[in-house]
Amino acid sequence: MDNAPDRYAVIGHPVAHSQSPFIHGEFARQTGQHIEYGRVECAPDGFESCVSAFATTRAPGQGRARGCNVTIPFKFEAARLAVRVSARATLAQAANVLCFDREGWSADNTDGVGLIRDVQRSANCVLDRRRVLLIGAGGAAAGVLGPLIEQRPALIVLANRTLQRALALVERHQAMARSHQVQLKASGLGDCGEAFDVVLNSSASSVQGAPIPVADRVLAPQSLAIDFMYGAAAQPFLRWAESQGANSRDGLGMLVEQAAEAFWLWRGVRPQTEPVLAALRARLATGSP
Repeated sequence: MDNAPDRYAVIGHPVAHSQSPFIHGEFARQTGQHIEYGRVECAPDGFESCVSAFATTRAPGQGRARGCNVTIPFKFEAARLAVRVSARATLAQAANVLCFDREGWSADNTDGVGLIRDVQRSANCVLDRRRVLLIGAGGAAAGVLGPLIEQRPALIVLANRTLQRALALVERHQAMARSHQVQLKASGLGDCGEAFDVVLNSSASSVQGAPIPVADRVLAPQSLAIDFMYGAAAQPFLRWAESQGANSRDGLGMLVEQAAEAFWLWRGVRPQTEPVLAALRARLATGSP
């Protein structure tokens, strides 16, 4: 059992579509790390017991579970399970990474750093003094709002169908926004403004196959529009953005970059993301599961 690979997984509902096993498998091959990474489908009301079972149960010949990624709809629950929570996960009140340390679990949130690295490195976009619209107020939005503020855009509008959820998230980040000289506002979906330089869709609209949640006027000419989803789910948003003259981007780059940060937290090694993103896009283009 000592020679068995350390175990990791993505835990959520649903997870059958997740590309995380492929991504972390590529990271492991690239860096020579001895790991096994899988998917764990969790019942909507059974997250804590599901994570605990993965962390503590192993079959003969299996290695120890060392950590997991957490995806929808459990990011808010994940932060509450840990005895140590990073500053960024504390601010977000959400976590997408758990580390199963012997002295107790720790939680972190790598969504924000994943988004920022993809925007800066792959989309070649500088956020300083830009106007940013963030659609949605769920776990993904909570994870990226703090790192977005740190880039010092002139304005961030957080637009959500339920205004109260957006207001609560904005209020939690307002002191940080003031210290970075960022105007931070909450709004509904119909009155969020217009001519944004960057539009980020973190809402569930793409997953649910719902109509585009905001009006065409939110896009400035040549703006950057990113849907946090990828594959077929992201296509309607990307087509809409392109029809308005925007530069569209799906969430694959963010997915790979946040995974690289999680890999570093677990293994202490930073993988190269560019070749993995290219391999992932090629894989999805052929329809591989």
